[in-house]
Amino acid sequence: MENISRLYSDRAGKMRKSEIRELLKVTQDPEIISFAGGLPNPKSFPIQELQASIQSVIDHHGKTALQYGTTQGLDELREAIAERSRKDGIDCTADNIIITSGSQQALDTVGKLFLNPGDIPLVGLPTYLGGINAFRSYEANLVGIPLDEDGMIIDALEEKIKDLLKDNLFPKFVYVVPTFQNPAGVVMSESRRKKLIDIASEYDLIVVEDDPYGKLGYDIPHIKPLKAYDDEENIIYMSTFSKILAPGFRLAWTIANEELTRKMIICKQALDLCTNTFTQFIANEFIKSGSLDLHIMKLCEMYKPKRDIMINAMESCFPDGCSCNKPQGGMFAWATLPEGIDTEIMFLDALKEKVAYVHGKAFCVDGGGGRSMRLNFSYSTNEQLEEGMRRLGVVIEKKLKALCL
Repeated sequence: MENISRLYSDRAGKMRKSEIRELLKVTQDPEIISFAGGLPNPKSFPIQELQASIQSVIDHHGKTALQYGTTQGLDELREAIAERSRKDGIDCTADNIIITSGSQQALDTVGKLFLNPGDIPLVGLPTYLGGINAFRSYEANLVGIPLDEDGMIIDALEEKIKDLLKDNLFPKFVYVVPTFQNPAGVVMSESRRKKLIDIASEYDLIVVEDDPYGKLGYDIPHIKPLKAYDDEENIIYMSTFSKILAPGFRLAWTIANEELTRKMIICKQALDLCTNTFTQFIANEFIKSGSLDLHIMKLCEMYKPKRDIMINAMESCFPDGCSCNKPQGGMFAWATLPEGIDTEIMFLDALKEKVAYVHGKAFCVDGGGGRSMRLNFSYSTNEQLEEGMRRLGVVIEKKLKALCL
């Protein structure tokens, strides 16, 4: 067909490629040290334990596990997640839980449920690119709220809400990644968590809490999720097995009140009918065996030294004027370079040195982030972390010298 584009919907014409997915294609060269993806380390996958879980599923549930399942998800897995969530302070039952095909499906479901063209979700500056893409696919007008070392600045959030209301614009929801945020790595303080709950109640807003990394803490005690403070049930909570078990399972879950859960199930029915039944059985068996918590401990023991290696190498290899947080958990560090450097433009220079990252603009809905980059420390070997920081330091030094000419 010569001109298929004339058949596309208006929405399809406005869809954008994922910056990270496109970057991952570029970085498949084995010589490139890539800090671009948000990938768990493949050496962390509990293959032997999963083999035992898989065999048990085949032996005891084979005919059921290989069949279609319900849209809401396997009853036993939802019960197991509900029990674990209650230990984190979340008041829920299995009826409040939906098993989704990764958190990306949950984000898409939120967009489908709440967003008309032009509607306003409030998001962090910076924020997770997958959330940005999901909401933009529904033609939303994303409005950014700045972050600092304590997460989203809630006073700035309230000020923005008031400004929007003055113009008769009512935001639909606030999207936050409050714990070891992607990409900035910061943690929202408890006082801000409570204040966000109050604001959501006062302005009748939904809060979408995305919590993929909450169990991956290295330097601080476990942090209660926002949902644990949610007395008025204004929060849609989502988390995933991708970062704590295996991303290839494509298993995640949402927790919400009865009305929101019912609506989200209807949305999901149109997307995939049901999440992969076989992997749901495997995950449930893995939890029942007592292996999940032990595996999470091993992940933290693996990732904490990798974070330290990256930060230490950055301090020794990057020139003066560069800054970076030291994340207390999660998988990412967020570095900011001196004035005059554009990390999107610099990416091509980095590829020549066989190193990759994600530039900061990808995460900022206001066009900011031009001097920043997201660096993943979980995937690379310890040697690659050191060498990759050295290569990046060389690239930055060259850029700074070029600015001085």
